[in-house]
Amino acid sequence: MIVDLPDTTTSQVSKTLVKIREEGGVVALGRVLTLVIATSPGAEEEAIEAANDASREHPMRVIVVSTEPGTENSEVAPRLDAEIRVGGDAGASEVIVLRACGDAARDEESLVMALLLPDAPVVTWWPSAAPPVPGRSALGRIAHRRITDASAQPDPQQALRALASNYTPGDADFAWTRLTLWRAQLAAVLDQPPYEPVTAVEVTGAIDSPSTTLLAAWLRLELNAPTEYELTGPDAASHGIHGVRLSRDGGAIELIRDVPGIATLRQPGQPLHDLALPRRNLRDCLADELRRLDPDELYGEVITKGLELLGAVDDGGTA
Repeated sequence: MIVDLPDTTTSQVSKTLVKIREEGGVVALGRVLTLVIATSPGAEEEAIEAANDASREHPMRVIVVSTEPGTENSEVAPRLDAEIRVGGDAGASEVIVLRACGDAARDEESLVMALLLPDAPVVTWWPSAAPPVPGRSALGRIAHRRITDASAQPDPQQALRALASNYTPGDADFAWTRLTLWRAQLAAVLDQPPYEPVTAVEVTGAIDSPSTTLLAAWLRLELNAPTEYELTGPDAASHGIHGVRLSRDGGAIELIRDVPGIATLRQPGQPLHDLALPRRNLRDCLADELRRLDPDELYGEVITKGLELLGAVDDGGTA
């Protein structure tokens, strides 16, 4: 069910939610968190779809704040249009879409405060453009976790360096979340005999893949071995991470992804193995991040200490 509330107020939206629950039996009991999605007009549906899918694992209230950048300082008349989705149109969640312009878009925090679930954690997600310092932004200040996506920025590598400079405990980025399968596979390989130390690390990937840089930073931090990473140009045939080479005295371990979604594992004295390493979609990344609401300390170390050891904060690697 979808209820439209044109030219309304947050107070009216809250009253309508109560009325829907009383008349239709739709309750907010069991909601474990409030997810605030900050986006722009026209980009809401993809984020809402991902949130609806993730809500089946994490029942929540979803508040979408959609504002057109720049309109809060223009002569546009203040206006707030709202939309409430429940039932089959909202997965296992309640979705509230707030479209604001003019003065109504100036204070995003005040738009959502009256709609937050009481005594429940708040997670803020910027699917595309994110503020320079998420932890100090209007919607970031009220959140326990703040999720960005460096790969969705015009310059992903610069966005990653900005996140490193402005990191606040509780920050997270999908560039790190997309590494889960790669990190698990590499850790499993190194957990097998002959347990030789890694003497050198090489990581390659596309220049539009901040995950490549974070993977190199993680390996540099954890293995304490000389690490090089190469970022290929935007005209490369494939995107994302291309491969990892771990050099040891007994031979090199290579995990190379030449085909989208499939990686080949080469180890000394063992046959080749084809492994499934697909690029994780928004739903998987969001559900993964919502599994923990405390600060991700490893991500914090990688994006600050790891990138610094790698030299990525200053030069961005080799393009």
